[in-house]
Amino acid sequence: GITYLDHAGSALFPESLLKAFTDDLRNNLYGNPHSQNISSKLTYDTIEHVRYRILQHFHTTAEDYTIIFTSGCTAALKLIAESFPWIPEGTKQPSSRFCYLTDSHTSVVGMRGITASMNVLSVPIKPKEILLAKSSLPAEEQNCTTPHLFSYPAQSNFSGTKYPLSWIQDIKSGKLSPIKIPGKWFVLLDAASYVSSSPLDLGVHQADFIPISFYKIFGFPTGLGALLVNNRIAPLLRKTYFGGGTAAAYLAEEDFYFPRKSIAERFEDGTVSFLDIIALKHGFDVLEKLTGGMEKIKQHTFALAHYTYTVLSNLKYANGAPVVRIYSDTDFSNPDVQGPIINFNVLDENGEVLGYSQVDSMASLHNIHVRTGCFCNTGACQMHLDLSNEDMQRNLQAGHVCGDNIDLVDGRPTGSVRISFGYMSSFEDAQTFLNFIIATRLSKSDADIPPQSVTKPPTESVPDDRLSFNDADKLSPVLRVSDGELRNIPSETETTGSWQPPEPEAESIRAAVSETAVPTCRKGGKPITVAKIYLYPIKSCSAFEVTEWPVGNQGLLYDRNWMVVNQNGVCMTQKLEPRLCLVNPSIDLKQNIMVIQAEGMDPISVSLEDNTGKETVICESKVCSHRVKTYDCGERIAGWLSTFLGRPCRLIRQSSGMKSKPHQKNTKGLSSATNISLSLVNEAQYLLINAASILQLKEYISARLKEPLEIEELIQRFRANIVISAPESFEEEEWAEISIGALQFQVVGPCSRCQIICIDQQSGERNKEILQSLSAARGRKTNFGIYLMNQPLRSSFSGTLSVGSQVLPVLKENTEIQPPTSSEEKCSG
Repeated sequence: GITYLDHAGSALFPESLLKAFTDDLRNNLYGNPHSQNISSKLTYDTIEHVRYRILQHFHTTAEDYTIIFTSGCTAALKLIAESFPWIPEGTKQPSSRFCYLTDSHTSVVGMRGITASMNVLSVPIKPKEILLAKSSLPAEEQNCTTPHLFSYPAQSNFSGTKYPLSWIQDIKSGKLSPIKIPGKWFVLLDAASYVSSSPLDLGVHQADFIPISFYKIFGFPTGLGALLVNNRIAPLLRKTYFGGGTAAAYLAEEDFYFPRKSIAERFEDGTVSFLDIIALKHGFDVLEKLTGGMEKIKQHTFALAHYTYTVLSNLKYANGAPVVRIYSDTDFSNPDVQGPIINFNVLDENGEVLGYSQVDSMASLHNIHVRTGCFCNTGACQMHLDLSNEDMQRNLQAGHVCGDNIDLVDGRPTGSVRISFGYMSSFEDAQTFLNFIIATRLSKSDADIPPQSVTKPPTESVPDDRLSFNDADKLSPVLRVSDGELRNIPSETETTGSWQPPEPEAESIRAAVSETAVPTCRKGGKPITVAKIYLYPIKSCSAFEVTEWPVGNQGLLYDRNWMVVNQNGVCMTQKLEPRLCLVNPSIDLKQNIMVIQAEGMDPISVSLEDNTGKETVICESKVCSHRVKTYDCGERIAGWLSTFLGRPCRLIRQSSGMKSKPHQKNTKGLSSATNISLSLVNEAQYLLINAASILQLKEYISARLKEPLEIEELIQRFRANIVISAPESFEEEEWAEISIGALQFQVVGPCSRCQIICIDQQSGERNKEILQSLSAARGRKTNFGIYLMNQPLRSSFSGTLSVGSQVLPVLKENTEIQPPTSSEEKCSG
């Protein structure tokens, strides 16, 4: 049920590869190859066979190239930077240069850190500059032997552009010169992206260094790469450190070291990952058996990319505006110049870019896996998205860093969406993706979405023909999706015109949330009261409703004190395991226990006592990138949860006895001296929603779904701690602070919703329409509810929240906090 479109990130491993590898391990004993016993000799010989197999795959031999195993392509690049025979500035002879194409992976650009420490200059070269470069050095300078290094990717991991392999020989021969400087040029061909779907013939294109990562080709094993070194430069490489296995002889008491003769053994520090290397043998076998070789993979993957590109580039809105903006240097007509990568941003009818994180979220709801961001290739990202260096620095100041979800800054994209095909990809994968784009961007139900209103549902006065193509008849059957089929695919308005923070973000990012001008006093005189109170003892499990509950220093007492983790200790949420909502915990304060129930299971109880005795193992876990101290709740409950969820898992609890650093999350406006303490929540101590807002949203969603929706069901989907009854919908978004009885809270910001609201909390079933409807109803934002933090406690008022208590808000522009009573000191729970 998954459509995997991130083959440029990692290939998928076939079952036959795992079976062949595990059969091998069961039938053979492999020892450390540095020993001399029988099992070690078997390992050594097998590794040497794999080296030969790699050279054979790249159409070369051990006479021309040496294989040095590394932990990956990045480690191979670092090794080159450290061992290349650089001549630094300031010597009598001309100094070396390190040149790299700006369309290069971070790991290539990062080499300049090492060259700088060696006093060697780095020179970035734009693709268009080298296309115009020709060598015109005087004859007397052509005999200079100063070594320079030029690095370029065989295939851009951003756009899939294939740069000419003919550059290798042209640069080495002096026919092409990246910069006009005397010396001898060596070429580093970054082949990591290229070799996953294209054949590389090193017999013809003899680059000096070729780094690769094997998971890009086979999917397994990870953490293993290689550096192919041309033997003509291998003797010139320098090495200072020597790890286990690299020394032929050395003395511990004197500075004496003699390296091994073999280049591979000289540079492979320590014991190589020998079992993973053995897995490569089966990877090559299986790849050949399943596909018939790299040339067939190249043709197959390009055909899928060509088809998808053709359809995607012809998609138009009713007004003729394109649905996507594709970032490409080619027209996808030739597999020799274009790989199976399509990079794009989705646009709205007005040509505005929709944030990539919104596209990613909706793709996930359709079980489509894509990659978003800048793909560790800032140079290409800047070139294609027209981002200046100043733009990139401003984005950083706005809180955007590589790999986050801040997709728009000042309305401009910070990155894009990438899909990529591999040998396992099918025509159905391409169709599924295209149907997703068509259904979510061009469906009828989205045609009349009011831009900023939820007051009335959309009408049906929409033209029948929503698609227009330049050449529709020549395109695939996917373009002939019937109106009926389109109606059955949920519509997509999960888009944003200005960035909304998704979940945990730094305080500086939270400060960027726009605060619109609002009146300083609340409109209307009707009282606001607390209608419901919920706590969630186990993170991502069912709610426990109460009418009155104590408040602790982390929020509601026992709220999200526990969480379920998988066998690797990673927190499980409903995003990955929707059945967690069927686990029903309840707290019995009198008996001092938490009772956990689920259908078909006998109830089980867990003590509320904080069991941090000597026998308890305290460990660190991560919740949304924040480290928390936890301890395991034991085998009995672990077995209960594993049985119900059908996978190995355990229950862990946050340790109150361990003093860890307080979370520095979104505490804008709170005193800097305040230690904001959080439980296992993602964002803030409390989440508040308004029943009036829910009611308005219910009417909108029900109209779109064409079926009634229970308000209680909607409330549960939004998983709030406090549900209030206010006269006006969404008036809570205008508040800066509130007081409830004797408790005072600061509003941290809006809650940007994810796909968990699509899960029915009673059945665990998903309905994609809920998130899409929220986005449509809120004018392409997914905010619903507000986050609250406690003000510091400085009084003896009891910390209790009760249903029926009055809520007194202070609007955003009013800087003074009015006390809840006439003369009492400000206080909170």
